[in-house]
Amino acid sequence: MEKRESSAAAVAAFENLGADLLDAGVVAGQMFGARSLLLDKKAIACLNGDMVAFKLGRDNPEHGRALALPGAVLFDPSGMGRPFKDWVEVPLAAAGEWPALADAALAAARQ
Repeated sequence: MEKRESSAAAVAAFENLGADLLDAGVVAGQMFGARSLLLDKKAIACLNGDMVAFKLGRDNPEHGRALALPGAVLFDPSGMGRPFKDWVEVPLAAAGEWPALADAALAAARQ
């Protein structure tokens, strides 16, 4: 994965997000060489610079809602123009949306 440095604010917000999901069985770990949130060893979100990528599923209405947020893009971990179509990367500026997106990613992972 193309490694981007994360600000202290992004790390703190991501860690808070993970703490909020502990009761749902989500654990912190590493995936794609980055801090990630995992359910049953499968990534549902990962921190990439000051953005969090959420695995929402391209057919999920939350995927479209996430992509409509300012600065949101499809997650391209290689940085080579090959995005993961099920993943949306959302910037720190939209961190208020992260909890709802994490819940959507968690629900998608449980299907």
